[in-house]
Amino acid sequence: MTASQKRLLLLIASIPFLVVLSAVLYMGGMQYLEGEPRGFWDSLGWAAETLTTTGYGVDGRWRHPAMVIFVVLLQFVGVFLVFLVFPIYLIPFLEERFETRLPRKAPSLDGHLIVYRWGAAVESVVDEAEGAGVPVLIIEPEETVARRVFERGLHVLYGDLAGDTLESAGLARARALIANGTDDEDAAVVLAARQLGFKGDILVLVEEPYHRRPMMLAGATAVFTPRHILGAALAARASERISPRLAGIQKLGRRLEVREVRIETGSPLVDLTLAEADLGARTGATVIGQWIGGHLQAPPTASMRLHTNGILVVVGSAESIARLVELCGPAATLRQQGAFLVGGYGEVGQKVVELLREVGEDVRVVDRESREGVDVVGDMLDPRTLEAADVASARAAILALDTDSATLFATVILKELAPRLSVIARVNQAENVERIYRAGADFALSISQVSGQMLAHRLLGEEAVALDPQLKLVKVSADGLQERPLADLRIRERTGASVVAVERGDEVLVELGPDFRFETADAVYLCGSNQAVRRFQEELGQKG
Repeated sequence: MTASQKRLLLLIASIPFLVVLSAVLYMGGMQYLEGEPRGFWDSLGWAAETLTTTGYGVDGRWRHPAMVIFVVLLQFVGVFLVFLVFPIYLIPFLEERFETRLPRKAPSLDGHLIVYRWGAAVESVVDEAEGAGVPVLIIEPEETVARRVFERGLHVLYGDLAGDTLESAGLARARALIANGTDDEDAAVVLAARQLGFKGDILVLVEEPYHRRPMMLAGATAVFTPRHILGAALAARASERISPRLAGIQKLGRRLEVREVRIETGSPLVDLTLAEADLGARTGATVIGQWIGGHLQAPPTASMRLHTNGILVVVGSAESIARLVELCGPAATLRQQGAFLVGGYGEVGQKVVELLREVGEDVRVVDRESREGVDVVGDMLDPRTLEAADVASARAAILALDTDSATLFATVILKELAPRLSVIARVNQAENVERIYRAGADFALSISQVSGQMLAHRLLGEEAVALDPQLKLVKVSADGLQERPLADLRIRERTGASVVAVERGDEVLVELGPDFRFETADAVYLCGSNQAVRRFQEELGQKG
């Protein structure tokens, strides 16, 4: 039963009670105050006329003050009742009656991906799957969330696990199942799916690491802790002592890395075009985009100008990227002295602190709650708290706050108090990454990007790094590309994607001239939108 139906039933039950109560009080008032007794049915008619504001019959004058006050009050109650019935009861009921009903039966799908519960952690993998031509069905037990997913144009099944929801979702024909609810819900999903005889992959996103083994025992194929992996990625980004450098999140292949590097004031690159900077020849790294004012300019053109505080997205070996960092200015790298300032001590923040302290880094933790492990109690949005945490001497600030709005505002405040401070930010929603960059963050990573990359690699066999919700760098094989030179393949013209690097043995090749020829064992790195990568696979028969 919906909320509006419950309210309507409450209204239907309360109106007779109110009318009868008013009639009984009126009977008593007329008998003891006015001395003119009235029968029950006469009093009931009077009460109905008063509450509905339709007027009176025989009774219209009263002498006793208490009786007059009672009548006046009941008249106001009737007026308010009329005005409240429509917006609170009838309009919501009618809206629900006439709005599109959520599907409780899944469309006929085959080889599809079933996702239990919608959320930020599965947004990217849903986009990846649809970009790869894999249909997705979302099972969502919360009506408001299910309606939001439905309005996005995704297949959604509104229901919980109490009935035959999994069977209705075509579980037997599904390619895989992703459980994204609470840990106890996920366990129920896994058990229910296995009891129904599902033999495919069941991937589970858990909140607590110690639930991984019980989930595997329940029948899960693989269990991931995206919040902890996100924390590891942020910590690895901050400290060079943590290996692998980017915790597997921004690293592809054996030697290729992807990084964002800010162009600092005073850098010799400022105001040069990409052609004038000639970064490939000078550093060996390839620029595949530039963040300007929160917008990603990609793919880059030879005439793209390099701006102060622009953030270059670059691909290359660790050595070539290090050379590019030097050109971008001394402040492009983190300070080598001072403590890391960690804002927020939730699940992600605790993982960041744990990893940094394990490698001997000095850490100061700021959180609103006073508890073990917190050094400064206060709000990251309060400049006085940041001054108490000695933000001016910090090596870098790592934001692991609960909301993206708080992260954005904290970034602005940090850049105001310490303009040269590097800010590394955790983001909840992938679409907010560009806003955090616009606020001045040096590195921003969302849980959607992290989990999307893990799940896409597991489900689709894809090695990729998401640079933006609509742009990614993906590893493909060189099969079928060896017969002709790069220029003759016309990859960019035919697909919209660009080859940005080739990994050949221990070498990373980024200077790819028109006569360049691929070799069989090459790992090819392609940059483009989901649609462009898909066109590349269709046009050239490639698989990631």
